[in-house]
Amino acid sequence: MDDVSVTIRSDADVVAARGMGRSLAEDYGFGMTDVTMIATAISELARNILKYAHEGEIVVETVQRNSRSGVSVVARDDGPGIADVGLAMQDGFSTADSLGLGLPGTRRLMDEFEIVSSPGAGTIVTAIKWLR
Repeated sequence: MDDVSVTIRSDADVVAARGMGRSLAEDYGFGMTDVTMIATAISELARNILKYAHEGEIVVETVQRNSRSGVSVVARDDGPGIADVGLAMQDGFSTADSLGLGLPGTRRLMDEFEIVSSPGAGTIVTAIKWLR
C-alpha cells in the first residue's frame, strides 16, 4: 500500500481515513507513538473538512526526500477557505465554537506543515512525518 485516498463526506469517512493512514504508517515502519500522531493529524484535518467544507479528500502517501523517508498527509477541499491563515494557526482561535486546537495541534504533531488557502478558493494542508 503506497498511498490512500479517502473522500471525506461523513464521520465514517473520517474513521476510514484514520484507519487506512494508521495501517500505511505501521506498514512503513513507524513506531506506535508516531503512528498515533499521524492518525490524530488525519482525524483533525478530516474533521476540519467536514466542519468547514462539508466535503473534501484526504490523501496519505509515502514520500522520499534526500535520504529521508516518511508519510505525507494532504487534506484538500473546495470549501470557503481561510481568510487569515496566521490567525487560524494560533492556539484557541476558532470560527466554529471549538477549542481552536486542530490546525496548530496538527502542526505540532507532524515534522512539516504547510497550509495554502484563501477565501472562496478552498484549502490544502500538507503535513509530513519523517521516519526516525
